[in-house]
Amino acid sequence: MNISIRLLEKHELPVADHIFRLAFGTFVGLPKPTDFANDKTYITHRWITNPQGAFAAEIDGKLIGTNLVTNWGSFASFGPLSVHPDFWNQGIAQRLIEPAISCFTQWNTQLAGIHTFAQSPKHHALYQKFGFRLRCLTTILSKSVKTALPLPQNSRYSQMSETESAESLKASYQLTNSIYPGLDLSQQIQTVQTQNIGDTVFLWDDTGLAGFAVCHIGADTEAGSNNCFVKFGAVRLGNNAENRFDQLLDLCESLTLAAGMSRLVAGVNTSREVAYLQMLSRGFHSEIIGVAMHRPNDPGYNRADVFILDDWR
Repeated sequence: MNISIRLLEKHELPVADHIFRLAFGTFVGLPKPTDFANDKTYITHRWITNPQGAFAAEIDGKLIGTNLVTNWGSFASFGPLSVHPDFWNQGIAQRLIEPAISCFTQWNTQLAGIHTFAQSPKHHALYQKFGFRLRCLTTILSKSVKTALPLPQNSRYSQMSETESAESLKASYQLTNSIYPGLDLSQQIQTVQTQNIGDTVFLWDDTGLAGFAVCHIGADTEAGSNNCFVKFGAVRLGNNAENRFDQLLDLCESLTLAAGMSRLVAGVNTSREVAYLQMLSRGFHSEIIGVAMHRPNDPGYNRADVFILDDWR
């Protein structure tokens, strides 16, 4: 076979989406594999955000796999990594990981992480070849939202003035940088806004930014119909972090209803035990359990003192 690895092109996005659904749906055993993820989308908005980090595997002119790399400053990840089932077990996934590792080097990534199937030794072995190591479980949780307080003024990024937006982006970086040096979600905040796939809520207190959450909302995003999905959320470290985390979750529930959705979905790594247990106490229930793999084998921001919501899928 003549396998080539190159950048994914815009006109190939529908085929890439089909392969993604077919591959994952086949692996988890769906009767109709292409129903995987329903009306959620992952590939298109990631390609728009960084087309130079979207890679394609081609055999004789035919697209047969893709991998997309995400940059959050000092942290980076890749996925979804998908190969058409007709071409499994032929080393193509490894070929698609290689340019992702090159991106990590180019970006001076301090920690790379992936979310994969907790029950799949085959996936673990693949990623271990590239220096990833198994860490703690990550659970994707959901909660039905029926009542919530109105959102405070100045809490939604989409409703801020240009000056307020700039100040909020700067404050978001200062907050994440204090948790893990160089961690930066400002591009994700702007992506959600410019592509109209959700909104970001900001929690302020007397000392400045106390927390924020980047959310996808509804169909054709990573949320799916009737869902508000927290792609990333964080609160300031230190005293009363648990209270700030509660307040941030309150804001997310308020955004859920304000956007006409009925469920709030968010992921949390179980190494952040207090945050995880706090979510359970608020009525969240686990939907999906995966495992986080890190490169190098370092906790990064997956620590007990951290109150972060995120999803590396």
